[in-house]
Amino acid sequence: MATKGRLLTGDRPTGPLHLGHFVGTLENRVRLQDEYECYFIIADLHVLTTAYEDPAAVEGNIRELVLDYLSVGIDPDKSTVYVQSLVPQVAEIALLFGMLVSVPRLQRIPTLKDVMRDLKLETASLGLLSYPVLQSADILMVRGEVVPVGKDQVSHVELTREIARRFNGLYGEVFPEAQALVGRVPTLPGTDGKRKMSKSLGNAIFLSDDEKTVERRVMSMFTDPTRLRATDPGHVRGNPVFAYHDAFNPDQTEVTSLKRRYRAGKVGDVEVKRKLAQALNTFLTPIREHRAEFAAQPDLVESIIRDGSSRARAEAEETLRSMKHAMKLDYFREGTASKAKPDSLPTFEELDGNRPTRKFRIRE
Repeated sequence: MATKGRLLTGDRPTGPLHLGHFVGTLENRVRLQDEYECYFIIADLHVLTTAYEDPAAVEGNIRELVLDYLSVGIDPDKSTVYVQSLVPQVAEIALLFGMLVSVPRLQRIPTLKDVMRDLKLETASLGLLSYPVLQSADILMVRGEVVPVGKDQVSHVELTREIARRFNGLYGEVFPEAQALVGRVPTLPGTDGKRKMSKSLGNAIFLSDDEKTVERRVMSMFTDPTRLRATDPGHVRGNPVFAYHDAFNPDQTEVTSLKRRYRAGKVGDVEVKRKLAQALNTFLTPIREHRAEFAAQPDLVESIIRDGSSRARAEAEETLRSMKHAMKLDYFREGTASKAKPDSLPTFEELDGNRPTRKFRIRE
């Protein structure tokens, strides 16, 4: 029987997931659960790269994130959902990988500049600079082969491939070279129409938003800034409202008609937005219902995290063991025979029945 390939991806628990997460990676995760052995990481250590001063919200966000996963169709009986900090081996793996990457290489990661700009940081902490190395450890810890990501994270997967190649070249074949899998909508624009949808930028529509909130966010969306009246011909390309219609409105006949009328100046922004709000709420209704069902089971989230993290630790320990064996770092471990001569090692004697004392033999 053919062995399933490994898939790893995940999210930082910084708040609820939004529509950009869904088209960027979530729908791929759900679709591939039966094809791959899936690991979904809740990357709480990554949160500390930018929110180290006040991490108090992380625990609550972890719970909400698991509910978001369940609501869109991630099945913990098929996939492993785990919390990063509950797998301490990943920190040691990241430390070893850090020896293989230069600082200039990390400084060339595009998302580093983006984060520093968005958060108005004058300089990056060591943790933020080495964020992609820890991410590589997350992926290679379970020997991941496929990584569903948004377009902005492709450069991180490429670094992971470089680390795997360098490690394998130096020490022997241990790791696969992971492949990035970008969603059907690589970058969903935010409601402000200027940047990608992001929790931190306040331009997102969340999977857990109620109907009224969705309607309010849609009606406030930016459209074509050159269009002053409903009778003016409008631009569809680059218009975030139509980007959302393309992504979430299953009635393509309606979408085609709206685009034609918009270009001809025969439909106003209000009607286009109202139809989008209807389409989004139709899409989100079953997600909201599933979320409510899972939220009503108080012990469910803890059970999923506990079981998933236990499985992830076992994989991480096996990977770390393989790494150290390849690097010849598995010395002085249980079950590892020493090649040293017997008289070159210390012996132990018990004194008073309970206190060990080390005695060294002196060569003559």
